[in-house]
Amino acid sequence: MAFLEAVLFSSLWSFGLGQLTLVQTEVSVTGTREKSIIMSCKVFSKDFSKDYIHWYRQKPDQGLEQLLFVLDAPALNDLGGKKNKLEARKDKPSSTSTLKISFLEKEDEATYYCAGCYYVKIFGDGIKLVVTDRRLDGDLFPKPTIFFPSVEEVKLHGAGTHLCLLQNFFPDAIKIQWKEKNVNTILESYQGNIIKTNDTYMKFSWLTLTKKAMDKEHVCIVKHENNKGGRDQQILFSPVKKEVDTHACMKKESDTLQLQFANTSAYYTYLLLLLKSMIYFSIIAFCVFWRTGIFSDGKIF
Repeated sequence: MAFLEAVLFSSLWSFGLGQLTLVQTEVSVTGTREKSIIMSCKVFSKDFSKDYIHWYRQKPDQGLEQLLFVLDAPALNDLGGKKNKLEARKDKPSSTSTLKISFLEKEDEATYYCAGCYYVKIFGDGIKLVVTDRRLDGDLFPKPTIFFPSVEEVKLHGAGTHLCLLQNFFPDAIKIQWKEKNVNTILESYQGNIIKTNDTYMKFSWLTLTKKAMDKEHVCIVKHENNKGGRDQQILFSPVKKEVDTHACMKKESDTLQLQFANTSAYYTYLLLLLKSMIYFSIIAFCVFWRTGIFSDGKIF
């Protein structure tokens, strides 16, 4: 009987996932104290007008907390004793539900999830709320530095590792994914810890490639609240063999340019010294002949 229940549950789960999908595209939302923010949830379903959209939150090291749900009219919640602290809405033309949080305070920091029900509860990916007192000026998007596999790694292991270092971003919520260029499949990658550096953060991620995959281009996709234009950064990594060859060519070209520069410098230095010698020679010759002309035979010419 337990086996049949498990099969039935799996079937309903798969069927539900096919009929209802909730997408929260924002990684994070940042707001300042006493202000308000709005986060959104795109719903793909058979009939959005009949869907109950629930909103949850989860604080670090705590369980999910249901906040409110909305069907037609806006739903309100006096969370923390503040009137209309939360407001959930549904926009039918865009099939989107929004959650507005007002009178922001540090205690509101959490990850907020939208959810719908189609036989089973289905959740979005979640949006992290960050509440801060700092001025959000300047370029706070992740600045990438990329590292290609070394020649020694490729020769020794027959594989290579692309590494993407992202620095000087705020807030700390960031999502990094890897894929092959022009292919939608997300590849298995590795994520380093987020490290705080003064008032900003840094993080690195790396992708290890097989010998066969090293011949292809790959892309590191960076999702962050402060990306320019609100678009994901797509950082291109060239094929490993091409990159190694390019570095080798660049080294040869660099050596040639340095040699040419050294030869040119030596040539002009020689000309300069020759010119100085000629000037000194002319001055000395003038002095010699001038003295000779004045004192020759005791007469002045």
